[in-house]
Amino acid sequence: MNYFNNLTFQVLWHLPINLTALLAQTITDPDLMGQIEKSWRHFIQTGQVWALLIGLVIGYIIRNLTSYG
Repeated sequence: MNYFNNLTFQVLWHLPINLTALLAQTITDPDLMGQIEKSWRHFIQTGQVWALLIGLVIGYIIRNLTSYG
């Protein structure tokens, strides 16, 4: 366990400054469920859900046509 702690500390100590800043971001909007809901509504309103479903169906058909047995 001590070896793992030392290795973790050494890896984190040698991170570049910009990566360290990436890990220590400030959160401006902590409403995670609200962000998920907003993203889902945008996904539905833009019609991307239909592209996903059509792609899944076509992919399933192509997989079955190209599989052996």
